[in-house]
Amino acid sequence: MELQARCLCVVAMLLVAGLAALEPAHGAGECGRVPVDQVALKLAPCAAATQNPRATVPASCCAQVRAIGRNPKCLCAVMLSDTARKAGVKPGVAMTIPKRCAIANRPVGYKCGRMHSHRTHPHSYTLP
Repeated sequence: MELQARCLCVVAMLLVAGLAALEPAHGAGECGRVPVDQVALKLAPCAAATQNPRATVPASCCAQVRAIGRNPKCLCAVMLSDTARKAGVKPGVAMTIPKRCAIANRPVGYKCGRMHSHRTHPHSYTLP
């Protein structure tokens, strides 16, 4: 009887483990474990600079872009996010912000757009 109980317990544990393996993984995305749209909100100080290439880029914007830009994949995803689009961000202008902030170690030539994102974006952009 004790052997049957142990076997039943082992089978139950294997069944639970098997079901857990079938669950979709919620791993890291372009910006790690933080959703892209949440990171995009940090770029609020950049609003005017993302719409006008001649607008002065505030220091607070440059600080956020510098931090986010350490991961070019994240920076691209943020600049092309739904949140950015709804806020009126012009991606071609937004991509110039790292250069306008004179960020020395920016990823010059990094391509953003449909080839670097799981979302389909109609255009690709290159960071200057």
